[in-house]
Amino acid sequence: MDQGEAAAAEFAEVAAFRDSLGLDALVDVHTHFMPDRVMAKVWAYFDAAGPLVGRHWPIAYRAEEERRLATLRGFGVRAFTSMLYPHKPGMARWLNDWSADFAARTPDCLHTATFFAEPSAADDVRRALGQGARVFKCHLQVGGYDPNDPLLDEVWGLLADAGVPVVTHCGSGPVPGPFTGPGPITALLARHPRLRLVVAHLGMPEYEDFLGLAERHDSVHLDTTMAFTDFSESAAPFPTRALPRLAALGDRILLGTDFPNIPYPYPHALRALERTGLGPTWLRAVCHDNATALFTLPPTG
Repeated sequence: MDQGEAAAAEFAEVAAFRDSLGLDALVDVHTHFMPDRVMAKVWAYFDAAGPLVGRHWPIAYRAEEERRLATLRGFGVRAFTSMLYPHKPGMARWLNDWSADFAARTPDCLHTATFFAEPSAADDVRRALGQGARVFKCHLQVGGYDPNDPLLDEVWGLLADAGVPVVTHCGSGPVPGPFTGPGPITALLARHPRLRLVVAHLGMPEYEDFLGLAERHDSVHLDTTMAFTDFSESAAPFPTRALPRLAALGDRILLGTDFPNIPYPYPHALRALERTGLGPTWLRAVCHDNATALFTLPPTG
């Protein structure tokens, strides 16, 4: 099967998944688009199985930007993000400027921004909000900063006041960082309970702790990025006993995939969610309706 035939087969599989749920489209809240040189460095890191990876991780959708966009659209994804993140001071503002331009030329992208724990953080966030950012990415593992750093106090206040969701990699997978795990985020929400926080990867591997956080805070959502896939289940299986709790939070679970940086086909992420047995109503909400409500997207059709 050549590349075109493989893509067509994947498009057909995703279309069949959508049809089974009565969905015209999907909304994916955890996809990555970055400046080319930054994405190349990210891919090189995965290729080298760096310390935050620790295992073979082939990039399934390594391609130039326009082809990646065409692939997502071919899957019927009507809205997606450009998750990007700094690993040192001085990066956030120019990443945000790139992302603002990307969103301007990519109308189906939810304008994404980021920040770092540095003296300019509040100004960077204020500037990004002024540019129209609709979602932020906070990567505590890669950034290696404490979300409770005083440098971020004003940032969290700005984001809480704006009601803009923040997708946060705060779980300790694939390896723990100094500020990952439920403790720092629990402390953050005690100070900023109105934050619209989206816990990436369902909080992998501390799934149950982060489910508890969502149960205690109505403003907390979780995304499904990589959860339930064969790749993740082999290292950090989701506990079967927690499935009823995941079902009960069905209006606050959002589809995320990590496209294009996933080591398996996109349809597998969807079938993995289907394998939970939580049913079509839950899947429809997760794969489309919850994000549509969170981001006030127009109706389809």
